[in-house]
Amino acid sequence: MKILMFGRGVISAQYGWAFEKAGHEVEFYVRPGRKDQFGPFIDLDILDGRTSFKGVPVKERWPIQMREELSPNHDYDLIVLSVNHNQFEDVVKVIGPYVGKATILLFNNVWQDLPIFVEGLPMEQIIWGFPGGGGGFSSNSKLEGGFMKSIYLQTEATAASPSRHQRVVELFRQAGFSFSWQKDIRVWYWFHFILNAGMAAQALKEGSYSNLYQSPKKVANAILLMREMLPLITAKGGKIGLGTALAMRLPAGLIGYAAFKLLKGNSVPAAIMERMERTAYISRESFAHFPNDVLAEARKLGVSLPRLEAMEGHFK
Repeated sequence: MKILMFGRGVISAQYGWAFEKAGHEVEFYVRPGRKDQFGPFIDLDILDGRTSFKGVPVKERWPIQMREELSPNHDYDLIVLSVNHNQFEDVVKVIGPYVGKATILLFNNVWQDLPIFVEGLPMEQIIWGFPGGGGGFSSNSKLEGGFMKSIYLQTEATAASPSRHQRVVELFRQAGFSFSWQKDIRVWYWFHFILNAGMAAQALKEGSYSNLYQSPKKVANAILLMREMLPLITAKGGKIGLGTALAMRLPAGLIGYAAFKLLKGNSVPAAIMERMERTAYISRESFAHFPNDVLAEARKLGVSLPRLEAMEGHFK
């Protein structure tokens, strides 16, 4: 398969590396002038979680192919889009005219209704998913991150094109990944966005994610924020699954302690969070978009979020 990764970011680089190792042809689209700035290699220092929850260390200089121009007559089979959700509208303006016949794998946070979010792209060519990885680029341009075995993907029954869905599934399986299937990917996106908003708001209040993870009680406070936001999913027209509803009714302290142990332990998720913050790859302003967007939507729909409103000064 010939694959175009949009941008040379953390997610694009790590999954692009895995795809190329599995025998696929991978190229990166970068903005004009960035090809010389980046250079022809990516220095990797990542944890590969496909065979171990702790991750297998990968340290190598990986030569990559980049291009600064796009053509509607390209021969890419797949275009992978994974950018900050608040940048996606600008990305669509760049890539929209050049999609051609390629399948689009959307590997992104989403808070809007799906057709609105991807307006300008052909819905019938989109497969909806989300990565299980992250990290950042250090000051010396080294990619410090990691990815897990599983990715999140809509089911074939919900895909606009079952044949495109099958090809994406085969790509990931061939590269050694497994799947967390989402029957309603729209609601999953919204719930995941709420998780991000709760953690981001609490982390900004505590000064950093590192400070947040020092205490199960602080993590529990983030859980309470998330729980308060859940009615927004219903207000937006979604239906919360029974499993999610039951899990979120567990004592916040219990959930907070479990999340605390996971994020403080010797695991790929813990390493991803530590490396993401240490490299400052995602700014405080970027994190603040999550609670800001949730609060704006709540006010629009008339949903009361007193806990989040009380913290607005930390992320406005």
